[in-house]
Amino acid sequence: MEHYLSRLQDRVRNNWNGLALCNYGGEGMTYGTMAARMEKLHILFSLLGIAKGDKIAICARNQMGWGLAFLAINTYECVAVPILADFHPDSIAGIMENSGSVMLFADRDIYERLPQGCMPELKRVFSVNDLSPLYLQDGDAELIALADGRFAEKYPQGFSASDVEYPQDNAGELAVINYTSGSTGQPKGVMLRYECFSANIDFAHRRIPSTPHDTILSILPMAHMFGLVFELLYPLCGGSTVYYLGKTPSPTLLMKAMGQVRPFMVIAVPMIFEKIYRNRLLPEMKKPMVRILSSIPFLRRAVYGKMRSAIDESFGGKVRFYIMGGAALNPEVESFMRRIGLHFTVGYGMTEAGPLLAYEDWNRFRLRTCGKAMDFVELRVDSPDPARIPGEIQARGVNLFSGYYRNESATKAAFTPDGWFNTGDLGVIDRHGNVSLRGRSKSMLLASNGQNIYPEEIECIVNSQEYVSESVVVMRNDRLVALVLLNDDEIRKNRGEGGNVSEILESIRTLANRKLSRFCQLSLVEAVDKPFEKTPKMSIRRYLYS
Repeated sequence: MEHYLSRLQDRVRNNWNGLALCNYGGEGMTYGTMAARMEKLHILFSLLGIAKGDKIAICARNQMGWGLAFLAINTYECVAVPILADFHPDSIAGIMENSGSVMLFADRDIYERLPQGCMPELKRVFSVNDLSPLYLQDGDAELIALADGRFAEKYPQGFSASDVEYPQDNAGELAVINYTSGSTGQPKGVMLRYECFSANIDFAHRRIPSTPHDTILSILPMAHMFGLVFELLYPLCGGSTVYYLGKTPSPTLLMKAMGQVRPFMVIAVPMIFEKIYRNRLLPEMKKPMVRILSSIPFLRRAVYGKMRSAIDESFGGKVRFYIMGGAALNPEVESFMRRIGLHFTVGYGMTEAGPLLAYEDWNRFRLRTCGKAMDFVELRVDSPDPARIPGEIQARGVNLFSGYYRNESATKAAFTPDGWFNTGDLGVIDRHGNVSLRGRSKSMLLASNGQNIYPEEIECIVNSQEYVSESVVVMRNDRLVALVLLNDDEIRKNRGEGGNVSEILESIRTLANRKLSRFCQLSLVEAVDKPFEKTPKMSIRRYLYS
């Protein structure tokens, strides 16, 4: 297994003038410029007395400076503490205190909202945008002023590719403490080693190589493990160019950026593809001529090919892989995408795995699954019949985290006595190794007759009904109730202003129950008036609605 910093070092040296990091619609930097700026930050860290193993936090929106700050921290062998910019200021301050971070790279407005006086170990704060100081200790300004001179003294002939050298003898050492966004409450600090990232990146490059000819659009939060690994480290280790959107993407902005950046891979939550299906493909399929043509076997392939090409072109026309995860993909949408031949797959992972647990290439991917265990991890199901009876999925491997930072009780609870990690996910693994998820163990509902009910499976069926944007299934007095967010625009368009909502809700319940087993029939469907609260990776915070 090759160390990812070895890959990065090689790419920087051999792709010196290639674009590395870019702000969409703004400035960019080459691999050579990025490496030089990283080295200047290393010199600054040294002048300020920052030592290997010190904790340095990053809390900012996606941008080029985020990637630069992380890479400088990571190659200096400090411990990076990525913090989601959407966290409440009190939570950010709590993470800073818990991690013992001595330095922070942040957006100015985020730092200014942080409560003061509760981060005793924090000594310096720099803007992630331009590296200007936002908070310093006495004497720091004079030390910072020395940095450029020290850089010039160290590299009198200029910083060149041959000067690039990153540490590679630290596989088992702590690299990152990533605080989970959590759909069930307080974040925990996941301790990840350098080898956790190396395992994921090595696997990815063996299965999905990225090259200096490739580009990728970073849309996941960089403080989210999938965003950090697969939209920053992995593409850079292949010499690719990473573009940062820099803001919460509206559908219009996102698709415009995709068309201009032309990424080779798209990593997204299923919701994006479900919207494409409902808003673009399904209306097209309902057109009389399309229905006629698609009913004729030798013409069907041409109709489906045209639809696949339309999706590919909307994402820039160069996508080789669509990878989905983070939530269940609607079976109706999944089946349709398979019929039209879209190059998609569904993966499975989590922060504690840094992040991958299961994956399969699109041409071997089996519907309704989320791939197979990677070759560096083992998966098992805690069940008397793992292929038929769902149980908690457990994992072990070189990519698994070391524990939760300063939280021995949570760490102990996370592992079995024989060293397997309890993922909290329920599922089965068939004889071919395909993993099928049933839901989270904490969200599983127990009927009065002892039957286990997996709300995510019911929600997939409810979400496939007309006018439903999203849903959450809960248990009330031993009765199943679906809370749904309706698409008001579609209701007005098809049924007029103030369409009969009660009639729509009953139709949703009736149609869903036709597809559901007797023990998980819905007793009631209720409309909610605003979208469900979500984590940054778009998982619904279920505990708010149970």
